[in-house]
Amino acid sequence: MKTIFKDIDHYISVQTPDVQVLLEQMRQIIKKAAPKAEEVISYNMPAFKYHGMLVYFAAYKNHIGFYATPTGHSQFKEELSIYKQGKGSVQFPLTKPLPLDLISRIVQFRMNENLIKSTKK
Repeated sequence: MKTIFKDIDHYISVQTPDVQVLLEQMRQIIKKAAPKAEEVISYNMPAFKYHGMLVYFAAYKNHIGFYATPTGHSQFKEELSIYKQGKGSVQFPLTKPLPLDLISRIVQFRMNENLIKSTKK
């Protein structure tokens, strides 16, 4: 039976201790980069909203998935090229430190992008 997560604390709490550390790092760097963003669970993954969805992240067997929609990834294409990617996703291996500065810059880019979109409505 698949667990339905009620919030990010719940999501992180069911992971192994080493993965919990990485997820909490991810969470804190996103909160620091986007202090006005709201924590949510979307698609049963931790996510942040600020004038629309900003980013999602999730734990997998061998990596932390990070989803900043295609624009967040295309804007940082060169820096993300060292990581395995899919359309709109990047995989940060569990065996390496998270690129916290890069994640922060992607979140800030997405925040500005969402803010611009919201003012045009």
